[in-house]
Amino acid sequence: MEKYIAQYLNEAQAILTLLNIYSIKEVIKRLIALKQRRGRLFILGVGGGAGHASHAASDFRKIAEIEAYAPTDNVSELTARINDEGWEMVFSQWLKVSRLNRNDALLIFSVGGGDEENKISMPLVRAIDYAKEIGATVMGIVGKSSGYTARKADACIVIPMINFWMVTVHTESFQALLWHLLVSHPLLKSNETKWESLGIDHKKDGKN
Repeated sequence: MEKYIAQYLNEAQAILTLLNIYSIKEVIKRLIALKQRRGRLFILGVGGGAGHASHAASDFRKIAEIEAYAPTDNVSELTARINDEGWEMVFSQWLKVSRLNRNDALLIFSVGGGDEENKISMPLVRAIDYAKEIGATVMGIVGKSSGYTARKADACIVIPMINFWMVTVHTESFQALLWHLLVSHPLLKSNETKWESLGIDHKKDGKN
């Protein structure tokens, strides 16, 4: 039990030291530009990435005051489109109805980032293609530099792969860490989060 705990935490520490700060800055720059032009942010993911998308959309709206949406929050529309139009086109068709335009941006949460050749995460692949076609900004936080998102995005943070057998859990863990970094960055943050806004002295709880 303790061996695995130590391994997981040691690998997480290694990933922290290897994260590319330049790529994080590039995503922040594009988010700042998006906010300044009052564009919308569409956050896409499947599986764990869909859960992240929902949480992140809430944070970008509430903390950063960026108009943000996660298509997977609308289960009725999502499943109707899967049934009628197919899984592959579910996000791109959703974006068309939302009138995605060059002022808007996508943010992709994915482990592999999509793989057209092997037909993996194809809704993300088709959404990226559609966004690039109309000139919208594409960003991502992924676990593979060889995936579709990392290769096609305007700015992408790739989580360093320390252990192939742990790529999914590490990627999804750090996606949460990184989107919280983004929304709390002083150049993006518009509102304090609840506990910070109260100004309570946490030293009373034995914390520094």
